[in-house]
Amino acid sequence: MSITHAQSGEVIVLPLGPGLATSRTTTLLKTDHLELIRLVLNEGRSIPIHRAPGEITVQCLEGRVAFTVGSSTQELLPGTLIYLSAGEPHAVTAIEPSALLLTLTTPHGRKPATP
Repeated sequence: MSITHAQSGEVIVLPLGPGLATSRTTTLLKTDHLELIRLVLNEGRSIPIHRAPGEITVQCLEGRVAFTVGSSTQELLPGTLIYLSAGEPHAVTAIEPSALLLTLTTPHGRKPATP
């Protein structure tokens, strides 16, 4: 099965609301230097501490998540965004069903991380 990513100039629709329960994590865009992922987490699902090879932003589209950076945990709510430098250890746990928009820059010559 071939995955189709958005092309330059193409509008991307991010489903919100009632469809969240049946949504899946999807890579929306992938280039040599940028990856955009809609990350869907069911309540209680965690992604353990890991590092991204490039800078990232994580924006909460809906739901609530606990986002841990180092020894500090912050709650991300819809409309909030966090930025992390390349290689910074972090983890996330869904407090309720949630959708996040993950933007990852990919250093030249390296493959993007897979959440």
